[in-house]
Amino acid sequence: MSDRITVEELSELMKKAAGVTVTPEELQQRLESGFDVIGIDSLGLLGIVGELENRYGTPMPPDAEKSKSPRQFLEQVNSALLAGA
Repeated sequence: MSDRITVEELSELMKKAAGVTVTPEELQQRLESGFDVIGIDSLGLLGIVGELENRYGTPMPPDAEKSKSPRQFLEQVNSALLAGA
């Protein structure tokens, strides 16, 4: 397992934890879009954060669940994973 979350992994988590299907390609094009535009609300983000915490066994930054866009989310989560690696 890598110490970085990819767009592909986030796409898979969005489907698993929030029930929103977005292809990695579509997500890549919409990294700057708000999660609300993609259809993910704060509960969906909480689910994704929880899934990541379980997967990596490390707490995610509290700001991760307040991320406005996938890019912001990936930056916060990946910096936390790198710090914890």
